[in-house]
Amino acid sequence: MRNSLALLCVLLAACASQQQRAQPPEFLFNDALFAAPATPIVADDVFALSDAMKRYLRSEISTQLRTMGMQQGLISALYEREQLKLQYDIGMTRNAAQAFDARAGNCLSLVIMTAALAKELGLQVHYQSAYLEETWSRNGDLLVRSGHVNVTLDRRIGDPRVIGSKSLTIDFLPAQSLRGLRVRDITEETIVAMYMNNKAVEALIQGLSDDAYAWAREAIRQGPEFLGSYNTLGVIYMRRGDLTQSVRVFDYVLERDAANARALSNLAQVYARQGRDADSSALLSRLAQIEPIAPFHYLNLGLAAMQREDFLLARDMFAREVARADYDAQFHFWLALANYKLGDIEPARKHLALALENSVNAKDHDLYAAKLAWLQQYGK
Repeated sequence: MRNSLALLCVLLAACASQQQRAQPPEFLFNDALFAAPATPIVADDVFALSDAMKRYLRSEISTQLRTMGMQQGLISALYEREQLKLQYDIGMTRNAAQAFDARAGNCLSLVIMTAALAKELGLQVHYQSAYLEETWSRNGDLLVRSGHVNVTLDRRIGDPRVIGSKSLTIDFLPAQSLRGLRVRDITEETIVAMYMNNKAVEALIQGLSDDAYAWAREAIRQGPEFLGSYNTLGVIYMRRGDLTQSVRVFDYVLERDAANARALSNLAQVYARQGRDADSSALLSRLAQIEPIAPFHYLNLGLAAMQREDFLLARDMFAREVARADYDAQFHFWLALANYKLGDIEPARKHLALALENSVNAKDHDLYAAKLAWLQQYGK
């Protein structure tokens, strides 16, 4: 049963150049439904350098920039542990200055920070979206699908300190995840739209629908070709109760991408809420052809089995989720718990350790570490 709203968090799409981009139709927006956001949303803030970032370039790494060249000197600063000491953290999407201050961020935040520093040094910057296996997360009834981006720095023309390739790509994924990675170029407008779309999703998760609407609206205006922002906007309208406006937005997405699974799923839910059961069923049938197994399908079955104390079935369902998405810490956690309930301690330890290894924020890391420590001490 598909009963979760599907948000597209950082899935990338090709974007036309700023000169060619057409602004979205105004009928997609209904400002009267929402109050002004808590703070103004300014596109220039995304890549703006803080004073601390400027000092870092002028003072802390100025020597290596002179000796190694701007391109290699910056890359060295990003990768050497004793320098920036960047950490991967999906807890929130940060702009350039925030990511620099925190020394942490998701791939989008770290790309934005890197690009801002590189442009200050006069380097040319290019962005790529990467084709990876789908990565999902869930918060309440919201499903969020994540994509991946990286950034390529071109050296300054005529810089004699750089030998060989003129372009170097920075990617914050582990090396083993980069094998065979396929990428396509995207524009900076798309990066800005992705950033704002992420902020809209985060605001929606926090229940700040006015802020979420403002972020999604500006994301669409900054990058009209990025369909993920429209999908987020449609979910925001659904949450606010304006189902008619929500239908308009999802229809707009499907006119441009008839196989957009997230828009199909969300529109089917809107139709169901409107009592249009036949239309909803028709969309779900189309969706089943595109996406035969919904995200978290086996997890939901496993959780239901756990409630019935059918731990054998639960273990099987959780194992299926792990088999198709072994990067997800929660799948390993639940598989560990099912094994523990069955008295299989070694598999429980194994999957708790994998949950700890795959955790993507400090809260989950500490939770899994504590449970693993307990199991190591008291498990038999």
